[in-house]
Amino acid sequence: QVQLVESGGGLVQGGKSLRLSCAASGSIFISNDMGWYRQPPGKQRELVAAITTSTTNYADSVKGRFTISRDNGKNTVYLQMNNLKSEDTAVYYCRITILVKDYWGQGTQVTVSS
Repeated sequence: QVQLVESGGGLVQGGKSLRLSCAASGSIFISNDMGWYRQPPGKQRELVAAITTSTTNYADSVKGRFTISRDNGKNTVYLQMNNLKSEDTAVYYCRITILVKDYWGQGTQVTVSS
């Protein structure tokens, strides 16, 4: 059974930084496709950033501020968030795809105060 554990969320002032981590256990296969999503209050879940073995992709709203990365050879993905803004407030979820099946983290709250 694959399980994902997220960490790193919290309350932070605008302009500051946070780093989210997501680690998957329970699989001998390494994912080639990982991502971070977020769900702001009252809104739908949206893609923040995604990473494969050769590419990264970002939502326009976070380009230049957020960086997605991974541990090579491990099912671990990170999201470095700099210059946070109040509109970044949301529950953040990681997704790790293993053998075409998506696995999701439990979500971690990020709150940015202005």
